[in-house]
Amino acid sequence: MAAIADASGEVLRAEEGSLYPALHRMEEAGWIRAEWIKKDSGRRVRIYELTAAGKKQLGVEESRWQAVSLAINRVLREA
Repeated sequence: MAAIADASGEVLRAEEGSLYPALHRMEEAGWIRAEWIKKDSGRRVRIYELTAAGKKQLGVEESRWQAVSLAINRVLREA
């Protein structure tokens, strides 16, 4: 969750209550795969990786986002 905030320049924040259910849904859909690994510190962490189906779905979602973003910008310019 800190990685999301860091990558977005502190603009986006994800809460556990929304992030983990979304990750589980994506895993069930076959878009990501998850694996438990043990860090050098001995702590276990779960890592996620996009599958081929996930990469395809990412393209679909990016196209949808572009369409929504363009529509919002058009509305704002006309307001």
